[in-house]
Amino acid sequence: MRPAIRLGINIDHVATVRNARGGQHPDPVAAALLAVQSGADGITAHLREDRRHIRDTDLERLRAEVDAPLNMEMAATDEMVAIARTLRPHACCLVPERREELTTEGGLDVAGQSSTMAPKVHALKAAGIRVSLFIDPEPAQIAAAAATGAQVVELHTGAYAQGKAGELERLQRAATQAASLGLEVHAGHGLTYENVEPVAAIAEIRELNIGHFLIGQAIFDGLPTVIQTMRSRINNATGH
Repeated sequence: MRPAIRLGINIDHVATVRNARGGQHPDPVAAALLAVQSGADGITAHLREDRRHIRDTDLERLRAEVDAPLNMEMAATDEMVAIARTLRPHACCLVPERREELTTEGGLDVAGQSSTMAPKVHALKAAGIRVSLFIDPEPAQIAAAAATGAQVVELHTGAYAQGKAGELERLQRAATQAASLGLEVHAGHGLTYENVEPVAAIAEIRELNIGHFLIGQAIFDGLPTVIQTMRSRINNATGH
C-alpha cells in the first residue's frame, strides 16, 4: 500500500480576516494549533512581500508554538531568503508573486530563471531547510526544478481545479516525471471536497497543501470538521 498522503493546511486567510479589522482576532496561530489537533500534518503560511495577510511575527510564533512542520511559502527574493534562514522552518516553498494578484496565478518559471533560482535553493538548503518549488506541470519546468537541487516540487493544480480539459492527465505525467528525477511530489491550489480525490489518487503525490477552501468552509462547519472531511476524501482515493 502506498504511504498516506500528508495534508498541509494553509492558514493565510485566517490572517486575512484578522487584518480586515486591524486587531488580533482571529489568531492564525490559534487556527494552526487547532488544525494540528484536528489531524493536519503540517502548516503552510505565505509571507508576502506586502504582508497582506501573514506577518513576520505570525511566522515567529508558528515556529515557536506549533509542534508540526512549518512550510513557509515565499517569493524567491533576497529578503525572503534571509528571513527564512533566520527562522529556519521545516520547509520553504518558492512561489511566483506579483503585488497586484489576488492569489498565486501560476507556477514559477524555473526554466527561465535557473541562474537566479539555484543559488537561492542552495542558500536555503545550507540552512537545513527543505526546499520546494511551486511549478506548473510542464516537463521543462520539472527538469529545471531538479537541476536547481530542490528536494520537492509542488504541482500547481489551479488549471485542473478550473476544469480545464486534460489537466488531470498532465498532472499525472508531471508527477511521474518528477518522481523519476528523485523529486518528492506535492500538489495544491484550488482543491476542494469535489475535486481532490482524482489528484490524491496519483500514486507519486506525497502531500497536498490546501487553504482557501478549507478556511472558507470552516465558517460554516468548523475547522476540525472540514479537516477531517478532507482527510476522509483523500483517504478514499488512496485506500487508507
